[in-house]
Amino acid sequence: MDPKILPHIYTWLNLLSAIFLVLGFLSIKKGNKETHKKQMLIATCSSAIFLLLYLIYHYSVGHVKYPFHDWTRTVYFVILVPHIILAVIMTPCILTLLFLAWKESFDLHKKLARKVWPVWIYVSVTGVVIYLMLYIQPMFREPKKQSIEAQEPTSSSPAIDEKE
Repeated sequence: MDPKILPHIYTWLNLLSAIFLVLGFLSIKKGNKETHKKQMLIATCSSAIFLLLYLIYHYSVGHVKYPFHDWTRTVYFVILVPHIILAVIMTPCILTLLFLAWKESFDLHKKLARKVWPVWIYVSVTGVVIYLMLYIQPMFREPKKQSIEAQEPTSSSPAIDEKE
């Protein structure tokens, strides 16, 4: 399989995870524990498969550079940096939530989930946004190539014709 297809696949898994995180949240708010359990397991499994495919992709192709050098680059990094930091923090937190639910320590599970869920949904949604910026946006615009001339300062005064 061509690894270049993996971002398209793992982004769908990220979106699926976000959808089931919201559905699981709504289910537990309605008191439907069994539905909540199933939906959160789907969210967890899709996140785990996402992570596996993400790691395989980056192992195969390496670092992917953001192609634009304009204001969107700043926006991209403002989204990307907290996304990465929070994604790393989330993994042990999610595993802890699963362990607490498995042990039926629902008071601790609920207390931790109130902190973990918003971060998890943020990471899932920003993952989709990062994908759109990195892989879809370039299909609609050309990356500007920085030339040496563009990097040199230019005079702000118009050229003077010496024939006068």
